[in-house]
Amino acid sequence: MPELPEVETIVSNLRYGTPDYPSLIGLRITTAQLFWLRTLVMPQADEFGVRVIGQCIDDILRRGKFVVISLVDDTLLIHLRMSGDLMVEAADAPLLPHHRLVLNFENGLRLSFNDPRKFGRVWLTAHPEIVLGDLGPEPLDVGLTAQDFYTRLVVHRRQLKPLLLDQNFLAGLGNIYTDEALHLARLHPLTRADSLNFEQVELLLQSIRAVLQEGIRRNGASIDWVYRGGEFQNYFRVYQRTGEPCLNCNTPIQRIVIGQRGTHFCPSCQQKTSR
Repeated sequence: MPELPEVETIVSNLRYGTPDYPSLIGLRITTAQLFWLRTLVMPQADEFGVRVIGQCIDDILRRGKFVVISLVDDTLLIHLRMSGDLMVEAADAPLLPHHRLVLNFENGLRLSFNDPRKFGRVWLTAHPEIVLGDLGPEPLDVGLTAQDFYTRLVVHRRQLKPLLLDQNFLAGLGNIYTDEALHLARLHPLTRADSLNFEQVELLLQSIRAVLQEGIRRNGASIDWVYRGGEFQNYFRVYQRTGEPCLNCNTPIQRIVIGQRGTHFCPSCQQKTSR
């Protein structure tokens, strides 16, 4: 699943353009094609077609793992889930397998939502807070201080790994960057949140920001056929490195399952506390 750095990379490409195509900002939607009804959460398909056509793109941003496309009258929210991708193509190019939604623009380009596993979802709404309102703070937001993070975190008795994956607690983290951040902070993924002191929480926040910023700098991680173009996978500390030596101490990286999620850590650098 694309996480914060991958979604940020996609948003940046759509917002600013690439050598292959210009920015989508300012383009007007001329037609829309929905090929998989379940892709669209709201509104109904017939209303979607009527509302979206003729609207121009004002801005393209990210909130957590959501792509947020601000239109003149509405907001288009896209969650890529497990296998979604957004592709800018020539409007007359052949439709690829697994295209679920296509928006055509007046300049001869189109934005295609491709999603082989069909888990991705799209919302068109005048009130994006309906969808985004329960998300936790952005980890890279300078307004999130170490004290704020400590106050939010230590009231939980939950283990760190599932807590950090909870989008209502902190928006944008997924399996990759949680494992990487916990290793950098030298915290075991099963450690209870309420057992940490302020210094540990401060280091955890610094570590989360460090791995996310590095991920963004390297255009995210390309670890399967879903998301391509990034190179952060070449710099993983623990993720998918089971049995390989820890970069700190040479201890073999271990993999366990926490909450049905594969979790990678160093048993020496990230020792589990007794609590």
